[in-house]
Amino acid sequence: MGLEQGRGLRPSADVVKALARLVADLSPLPVMLMNHRYDILAWNREMTGLLMDFDTIREFYVDRERVVREGIAHLRAAWAAHPEDRALTDLIAEFITGDEDFARLWSERDIEVNGRGRKVIRHPDAGVIAVRFEVLLPLQDPDQRLLIFRAADDESQSALDRLCAR
Repeated sequence: MGLEQGRGLRPSADVVKALARLVADLSPLPVMLMNHRYDILAWNREMTGLLMDFDTIREFYVDRERVVREGIAHLRAAWAAHPEDRALTDLIAEFITGDEDFARLWSERDIEVNGRGRKVIRHPDAGVIAVRFEVLLPLQDPDQRLLIFRAADDESQSALDRLCAR
């Protein structure tokens, strides 16, 4: 089945290895593999160049409120699907007590999950980059997520190309 049974569902090493290979194979698109808690399991060189230190995330997205709201909706859906996942429950509790914005948005109980869309990123080296994203769930392991970014316009493609050339 690809999943080990236990306290929290964990992908087998073979599943992660196969999906991590796919992440690499999708280069030059920026791609990463995450689990249902959004723990990053694998990413390619292009995603590394695009994403910044997560401590700077407040300034990273041009439309931060919408991006955070969407992320919280994804966490709420994951929490509903995995009520036994103590690590996820603890993470949400930590965010609620440690971040006023998260607590406010969590209390709104929004669960509209968006697996496709557009984000505008403020990259300190490449400037403003608009990306389209897709979140794909493998049929044999729907607790994993492949996040794939594509440039939304020619300027953004040029910026991504410059980042990847480094």
